[in-house]
Amino acid sequence: MARDVWLPLPPEDIDGLPEGLDYRFWDGGEAGDQEFPGDPADCAFYVVPYLKQQSVKVRPLRQMRRLQVVQTLSAGVDDVSVQLADLVPGVRLCNARGVHEASTAELALTLTLAALRGIPDFVRAQDKGLWQSGFHPALADKNVLIVGYGSIGAAIEDRLVPFEVARVARVARSWRTTARGPVHPIAELPALLPEADVVILSTPLNESTLGLVDADFLGRMKDGALLVNVARGAVVDTEALLAELETGRITAALDVTDPEPLPPGHRLWTAPGVVVSPHVGGPTSAFLPRAKRLLVDQLGRFVNREPLRNVILTTGTANGS
Repeated sequence: MARDVWLPLPPEDIDGLPEGLDYRFWDGGEAGDQEFPGDPADCAFYVVPYLKQQSVKVRPLRQMRRLQVVQTLSAGVDDVSVQLADLVPGVRLCNARGVHEASTAELALTLTLAALRGIPDFVRAQDKGLWQSGFHPALADKNVLIVGYGSIGAAIEDRLVPFEVARVARVARSWRTTARGPVHPIAELPALLPEADVVILSTPLNESTLGLVDADFLGRMKDGALLVNVARGAVVDTEALLAELETGRITAALDVTDPEPLPPGHRLWTAPGVVVSPHVGGPTSAFLPRAKRLLVDQLGRFVNREPLRNVILTTGTANGS
């Protein structure tokens, strides 16, 4: 039976790892050319290197013929799930639910407040030594629409509560109720968008959300509305967004873009009313303690043959490859 566990963190830095497994450190190397820490065929549990290019993350998969679990340290699994054909049947793909909620929700609020209150303009004025005051909108009394109401969307709403927003509307794949109110199905977006002052995207990237924010979506947003994207860049049609931004009708705060990284000279850098951060929703001081807790819990469940958390799909089944 394969017993190797590939970790992108040194195992000696993780307290509480269960016994009975052979831990091997592999973070993909600086350029993805680091030698493997062992025979990939002996790997049973693969923890995907964090903040590496897709080519690095998926490089050993084809050789992992006795693999049982792929555990990402990201909330999204789109860059791994597209390689499912390389996995043997029965592999469970798990995401990092519980790791990034705090950091990503913090950034969503940071971007929202920065864009509304004109913080980028203040910073530019400070660089020039200019005292540039003015009137800016507050988050208070605004209607906020959260598109993608999973654990990160709920964490965003948690942080909206003290800001005295007028209303929070929630949208997910299907209708359900929560302690805070209803979650609307995505089919109701056309009716909800015209009422929103701030639209925050926190949805995963999949076939149903690819290009979700298209010309029709953006055209339904009210004049002066703010679009905040902490999801994935490809959820938004970049050309459609640029067409709206360049008229000045709406504004945007983007932690993710399509393409990504955003290349020099791209129109998004200079489009009016845009704040860009370089995909930093997850990598903060909150990451490591939560990632370590997740790995200890998941590996304990794995070695004790208990159900794993955060299983997104299993290869070779109806929801897998």
